[in-house]
Amino acid sequence: MQVILLERVAKLGQMGETVKVRDGFARNFLLPQGKALRANEANKKRFEAERSTLEARNLERKGEAQQVAEALEGKSFIVVRSAGETGQLYGSVAARDIVDVLAAEGFTIGRNQVDLNTPIKEIGLHQVVLHLHSEVEVSIELNVARSTEEAERQAKGESLTSADAIYGVDEDALRPEDFFDPEADRDEDEE
Repeated sequence: MQVILLERVAKLGQMGETVKVRDGFARNFLLPQGKALRANEANKKRFEAERSTLEARNLERKGEAQQVAEALEGKSFIVVRSAGETGQLYGSVAARDIVDVLAAEGFTIGRNQVDLNTPIKEIGLHQVVLHLHSEVEVSIELNVARSTEEAERQAKGESLTSADAIYGVDEDALRPEDFFDPEADRDEDEE
């Protein structure tokens, strides 16, 4: 299906371009979201008549997204979840959880603006990309921990999942000879 893009769409084209897309993509996403019009003569004339207002609206949205991006740039957000001793979460942190954390801090972000391919399933520091506008994206840091105290320690660079943190043992000091005596086994095999 041929469509006229009403705004820039990633990996597809710029505003005003006529592109060929699959019918389902046009019917289920581009047309209902108001991102495109079917490419026929009437819609081409309509687009040319409304081009200046569409460009102005796009610039306004981009400006608003840029302001939010500047406010979010370099920020870190703490997410407290239950986890095992190895750092594996009992649940996961998904896009809706990130939206809730941002909303608690006063940022209104849609779930579809969070670029999270797979849910976060471990404690630690995670980078998450937010697509605020088709031309504006920002990266935030999520500090996933069992408590706010652990989050503070983790933010300082301390590992919460290493053997030292879990068992109070220095990983560098662990040697196989401390746990296994090869001579003792050799004597038993000879008898």
